[in-house]
Formats: sequence, C-alpha cells, structure tokens
Amino acid sequence: MITPAFELSQDSNFLILIIRVPYTRTSEFDIYIQGEEFKFYAKPYFLRLTLPGRIVEDGRERASFDIDKGLFTLRVPKETPGEHFEGLEMLTSLLAPKGTRSAKPLVEDTGACGGGTCEEEDEEEEFDWQIEQEVYAEPPAETLKGFHTYGFGNLRSGVFSRLQEELSEVIDLDNPDNTAPELRRSGRLDTETTIFCTDHYFLGIYEDKETIDTMLKFKPWWRERDVGQSEDSDTSVTFTGEEKEQMRKFTNRSYILDQKARFQVWLSLVDIILAYIYDVRTTEGEHNVESAWTIRKLSGTLSWLETYHSLQDVLVSFGRRSLCYPLYRHFSLITRAVKDAARIFQSGKACVLKCLLAIHKIFRENDPAYILNDLYITDYCIWIQGVK
Repeated sequence: MITPAFELSQDSNFLILIIRVPYTRTSEFDIYIQGEEFKFYAKPYFLRLTLPGRIVEDGRERASFDIDKGLFTLRVPKETPGEHFEGLEMLTSLLAPKGTRSAKPLVEDTGACGGGTCEEEDEEEEFDWQIEQEVYAEPPAETLKGFHTYGFGNLRSGVFSRLQEELSEVIDLDNPDNTAPELRRSGRLDTETTIFCTDHYFLGIYEDKETIDTMLKFKPWWRERDVGQSEDSDTSVTFTGEEKEQMRKFTNRSYILDQKARFQVWLSLVDIILAYIYDVRTTEGEHNVESAWTIRKLSGTLSWLETYHSLQDVLVSFGRRSLCYPLYRHFSLITRAVKDAARIFQSGKACVLKCLLAIHKIFRENDPAYILNDLYITDYCIWIQGVK
C-alpha cells in the first residue's frame, strides 16, 4: 500500500488533515479515529498517524473530497478544546507507530519456535496494520519531464510510476511512464501475434455458430432507434435518472488540444466505443463481471495506452484483439461491431455519451478498472458534450 502525501494544521478546536489521494475510488474511504490514533484507507492508499494530542468523533467532524485535485480534507474535533498540538509539521515522527520513534519494527524474532512449527499451530494471524510507512516525496520536475504521456489527449504522465504495483492488473504494458509510444505499439503487436490461438478461433467458427448467430441477431438499444430521420438525431436519445445524476457529478472543464491531439482523441474514442459494442453484443445487453475486463482488453487505448494515427489503425487493432482475447471470437462479430459504431456516431454525440456513461459505470464498479475513468472515460464524458 502507498503512503499518500498529507499535511496537518489546527485551530483552537479542530485538527485539519489534508490527504492527497488521486486516482482512488471516492466511495471507499475508511477512517478510524481513537484518541491519538488516526487511520485512513482508500485503496491503494493507507495512512496511519500517531498524533501529539487526542481527537474524538462526536458528530462535529466534517469531510470533503475535491475529485479534480484528489484532495481529501477532514476536520476532526480535539478532545480538549483550546489545546495546542505540538509538532504537526514533524511528518516522519507522526508516521511512526505508537510508542516508537521509527516506523520500522525494532525487534523481529525469527527463530524462537525452532523452525516455525509453533507458528503453524497458532491461529491464523490477523493483518498487521503497523506496516512501515515513508513520507511521500514529490518526484523532481526533471523526472516528470522525462516521463512519456498518456490518458485523454495525452495530458497525463507519472501516474503509473508510483501506482504501478497497484495498477499492474489494469493495463498490459510494463513501466508505461518510461515506454515511448512506438514501443507500446510494437509491444502490443508482438503480444497479439504470440497469443493468437488458431484452435480457439476455429472452435468459434464451427462449434459456437448457433451462439454467434444469436449475438448477431440481437438488437442493442442503439439499433432500436430510428436513425437519420431528422437532422438533430440527439433529440431522440433519452437519459435515465441515474445517468443524469452521473453527469451532474462531473466537474465541467475546458480542454486545450492541438490538431494532432484532437485527432488522436477522436480515434481513441472510436477504439473505446468498439470495445464497448463488442461486450454489449456478446452479453446481449446484460453486462456481467467480465465486462470491465472485456472492454479494456479489446481496446488498445485502455490496455496499452495506444495512440492511433489513422482510422484504419483503430479498426485493425480492434479486429486483432477481438480474435485474441474474448470468449467468443468471430470475424462477423467484428464487422457487425464496426457497423454498430457507425450507427452510434451517426446518431450524434448524445448517443456516444450514453455509451461512455455505461462504460464509466462498469469501470466505477470494478476494482481496479476504476483508474481508467480518471485517465480516460470521465474526460471523454465531459469533452463529448461540448464538441461540434
């Protein structure tokens, strides 16, 4: 687990804690307050502090979270109003477990049981929350400049340098911050070539034919609409109450993209939508526990942080990955997904937004795919509403 950057301040009655936890799930904050002990957990971050004074939970505590900045702010009442807490700026000592001056264990007994037979007879140990912590150090500006970019419009960098261990299951690319785009592409192509299974593909052609035919005949929600009947086809797209609430939670912002970045944003959008369509087709509109995996695996953008240079690049990448990874692999599913994508984009940005909101929900409810919302999908949901 990662020790987040944090700072503390105080007034006469409250202790104020500001904890920086970017790229975390806002619905899963756990807080523990008891006397001089304070613990905070929001995967992948864990913070344990031994405070120089006592705090209490009495209903006056207040918390807020700035999603854009990734800042969690908490005001906790002091047990004794007016008490001044000394040494709040001594961050390293605050990280040490109670009764020590170091975060490291002072003594470790490794041989008392003569080979460990005693331990085996004991009950299973509980997780030790007295883990070692280190004060967060912001990477130097020179280091950040050396990182390669990724995410929506290639506006992110350095995210994986600190969270790589926690996020290794999200993407297929090792060490993305230090891997150039051309190496990402060659790595993706090599992996696809290696993993392609001829037997699985032929099995799908002959033994899954009836299942594939059912998927091809399935009418997803965008096929049930009359498309092209009016110039403003967006008006025929309706959003559910949940989708509207989802949009209200986003923070509106402007995106300054040059022509090249704007072109790549559009191409990656096609790539993501195609992956979503394939999941809808193969689940017949009933997303399941594998949907997050399917969408991110079929999208080179989400799994390899790929930046495409032409629409043909997108279609070829999607086709290759669709014949390598999902349970059902059939070329007719690929061509049908391409036609579905054309229908969705022809229907206007409201139809595209509805797809993006569905992806956002799927990723939001999946651990650890939620990080892809911060890197891509949230920005797409905001950006698509303002484009022509």
